[in-house]
Amino acid sequence: MLPIDFSLIVVVGVAVTVMTIVSKVIGLPHQIKKNFDRKSTEGVSLVVYVLSFSTYALWTLYGFLRGDLVVFLAHGALGCLVTGIILYQFFLYRKKIQ
Repeated sequence: MLPIDFSLIVVVGVAVTVMTIVSKVIGLPHQIKKNFDRKSTEGVSLVVYVLSFSTYALWTLYGFLRGDLVVFLAHGALGCLVTGIILYQFFLYRKKIQ
């Protein structure tokens, strides 16, 4: 039987990874659904989502360059996917100027 490492850094690392994934599969999809239901992104900050997408893109690149699948997928690619959908919603639901 392999020993299990319960050191503080491992426990915190697992907690960070779990919470990161939860925020991206519950929190951000909730905003996507809300935007979809209202057919609007009113009240949602475009700047925040542009910065978030940029951050997740850099995490994706960092994880790829380090060969770290957890960072690449959980901290980067998943975030790019869901924030990318929200950014698309800004385009999709923009108000037409007449």
